[in-house]
Amino acid sequence: MRAAGLAGVSRRKWITTTVRDRDARPAPDLVERDFVAPGPNRLWVADITYIPTWAGFLYLAVVLDAFSRRIVGWAMETHLRTELVLEALNMAKLSGKSGVSYTGPRMLRVLDSPNPTR
Repeated sequence: MRAAGLAGVSRRKWITTTVRDRDARPAPDLVERDFVAPGPNRLWVADITYIPTWAGFLYLAVVLDAFSRRIVGWAMETHLRTELVLEALNMAKLSGKSGVSYTGPRMLRVLDSPNPTR
């Protein structure tokens, strides 16, 4: 298609979900891009995505065990705030998993708390 000068057309409306602060310090790469875990619950990775629906967007946060590649926690909301990620982490923690490192102060409080809350 490129050689013929053709391009696909998408009717989807583009949404900007993240506006990066150019002056903010980026989060440290604690695993140095090495996503191979030596055993279960030694490394969790997370991601957030959005799902377009007729009523608007839903945001999905997922926590995965890097060793088993299984979902250990997830949350879905109509907003993209810290609480979304905290809910996914709470689910993962309450499911009996441990061994995660996060850098955000609210996330560290959730992971250190015996009774996780928002």
